[in-house]
Amino acid sequence: MSQPDFQLSRPADECRIVVAMSGGVDSSVVAALAAKTGAEVIGITLQLYDHGEATGRTGSCCAGQDIRDARAVAEKLGIAHYVFDYESRFRESVIDDFADEYMAGRTPIPCIRCNQGVKFKDLLGMARDLGADCLATGHYVRRVMGENGAELHRGADPARDQSYFLFATTPDQLDYLRFPLGGMPKQEVREIARELGLAVAMKPDSQDICFVPDGDYAKIVKKVRPEAGEGGEIVTRDGTVLGAHQGLIHFTVGQRRGLEIGGQPEPLYVVRLEPETRRVVVGPKSALAVAAARIEDVNWLGEAFEGPMTAKVRSLAKPVSARFDGAMLVFDMPEYGVSPGQAAVLYSGDRILGGGWIAETVAAEEALAA
Repeated sequence: MSQPDFQLSRPADECRIVVAMSGGVDSSVVAALAAKTGAEVIGITLQLYDHGEATGRTGSCCAGQDIRDARAVAEKLGIAHYVFDYESRFRESVIDDFADEYMAGRTPIPCIRCNQGVKFKDLLGMARDLGADCLATGHYVRRVMGENGAELHRGADPARDQSYFLFATTPDQLDYLRFPLGGMPKQEVREIARELGLAVAMKPDSQDICFVPDGDYAKIVKKVRPEAGEGGEIVTRDGTVLGAHQGLIHFTVGQRRGLEIGGQPEPLYVVRLEPETRRVVVGPKSALAVAAARIEDVNWLGEAFEGPMTAKVRSLAKPVSARFDGAMLVFDMPEYGVSPGQAAVLYSGDRILGGGWIAETVAAEEALAA
C-alpha cells in the first residue's frame, strides 16, 4: 500500500488528523492512509442537502447513502466519525448563489463556492477547534513546499487533477490542508480500497454538480427561484428576432444545441445572455472568440507573480498562454468558451498561482476594431 507523506511537524503518534469524509472512495482511502500513520484520526461528514432522489442517486455526495457509507468506512477503520448538518449553510452559500448566478445570465461553478466556504472555511475551522494538526481531503492536487512556504500544484494524474476548483484556497488554509492523493492515479486509489476491503472501492465518482438530481439543474434553479422559468426572445446581435425560449437558465455561452431556430444560413451559438431583457443573443462561432476578460475577487496563492503564465477558463479546458495585470486577463491568442461567472485560474507550469472570477469579456472582434 502506498503511504504518502502527511507532512506532520510532530511524530505521527502524537498527532491528530481530521479527514473530510464525503462517503466516496477518495476520502475513504485518505482516512485509511491517515490511520496507517499511527495518528489519531477523526472523520467528519457534512450533510449538505436532502433533495429526495439525489440522496440515493449514484454519483451524489454528502447526503443519504453517502453518509452511511462514510460511517461504515470509519467503523471498519476503527476511527471516530461525526456527522454535522450543514444543509442550511450549504443552501445559502452554494445553492442560492448557483440559482442567482443563472438568473443573472452567468455560468456558476458551485464546486468552487463549496470549497471556498463550507469545506475550506467551516470544516477547517472545526478541525482546528478539535486541536487537529491538519485537515486532509481527497482532492487530486499536490501540496509542495517551496522557498516561501506551501505551494499548490496540479495533481500528478492529468485526468484527475482538481486544481481548477481550488484556486480560491488561501495561503493560511494551504498551510493546514493536506492532499495525500495528489501524487496517485485513481486506479491506485481504488486498489488500496480493494486491499482494505472497503465497500466503496468501486463506488462511482460524484458528479460535477452533486446536488442536482439527474443533472437537471434548471429544475433546481426553478425550485429555488420560481421566476427563473420566464421566457423571452432569441435574437441576433443586431436585434433580429429568430425565436422564443422558456428561460435563460436553459442556456450557457457557447451553446449550440437546443436553440430550435433552424433554417439559418450558418450554425448559430449563444454569444451572451441579457437578464434585463431576458434575451438570448446568438451569433456565428467567430463571435465567441474572446481577446481578454476582466477578473474580479482575485486570490493569490503566495507572492505576486510577474513571469510567464497560463490561464484556464473552464474546468475541462487546456491552459493557454496569457498575461494578467491584476484586473484584465489578456490571451495571447483568442480563446473560446469564456463565460462570465466562471473562474480564470492562473498557472506557472504545474503550480497554481491563484485566480478569480470572470466578470465580463472583450470579444476578439471588438479588440481588433479598437
